[in-house]
Amino acid sequence: MSKYIQANTNGRLHPASEPSISPLNRGFLYGDAIYEVWRTYHGVIFGWEEHWARLERSAAALHMPLPFSRAQILGEIKRAVTEFRRHIPGTGDVYIRLQVTRGGGAIGLDTALAANPDFIILIQENTLYSGEKFRAGLSLSLARDYRRNAREALNPAWKTGNYLNNILCLREARLRGADEVVILNLAGEITEAAVCNIAFVRDGAVLTPPVGAGILAGITRGILLEKVAPALGIPAREERIMPEDIARMDECFLLSSTKDLTPVSSIDDHRYKLDDARSVTLKLKQGFADYARAHAAAHPELGVY
Repeated sequence: MSKYIQANTNGRLHPASEPSISPLNRGFLYGDAIYEVWRTYHGVIFGWEEHWARLERSAAALHMPLPFSRAQILGEIKRAVTEFRRHIPGTGDVYIRLQVTRGGGAIGLDTALAANPDFIILIQENTLYSGEKFRAGLSLSLARDYRRNAREALNPAWKTGNYLNNILCLREARLRGADEVVILNLAGEITEAAVCNIAFVRDGAVLTPPVGAGILAGITRGILLEKVAPALGIPAREERIMPEDIARMDECFLLSSTKDLTPVSSIDDHRYKLDDARSVTLKLKQGFADYARAHAAAHPELGVY
């Protein structure tokens, strides 16, 4: 897998290893930034409108102006992918990250000190778990030292450049040998993993924590609840989930834009059976793949090659 990452800073194409923003940039100094991540399926950007709408919601929540249109950014993404493929030939699916900062200016927290917002687009190969890892499932561990930051303080529904809460929770789980973490909110409810939403299967139905628990409204999660699960006739709903419910679940999986659905084999001492013949998770994953294939065929305007 290539380690080359292509960057596009305010329209200038360059290797991501090359510095491109001022040390006074507020995204660097204060985490005063928002971002979105897309991936392609079959060479077509997936969930373009859904991610863009969430970017606009995050910008509005941070009172951050977006001085560019979605059409402009789509054009800049395509330029960056073309340049990436000039360095790394191929037609495989790519990871696309758009980061928008409030800009630079004098040192100080006052947002009035910021100049014009900056954008940076990053392109790299979209990496997936190995077949062996996917079949084995991910191991998760509950965070014990930290809780999800409260919605009233810094709402996890805003996709901002401030990820210290997630980083510290993930570090704790990794030190225990887990692949990912399960984070609780201040009320002790399950929220999500560090970079993924979480869902469970019980009695054939999909259950996932509500946005009100303090989670990011994931695009993959939304598509699963609203489109993929109903098309397969699988009940799916939001539900308050507590740590003591973990052992009462039949299956567990993570959801993310870059890897869609990934089975979970364990949460601390509780293990889930990964039964290929009856797995609701794998049925949903196949349904999601079918949805992504149909989306790619219906949106050639979002093709990057």
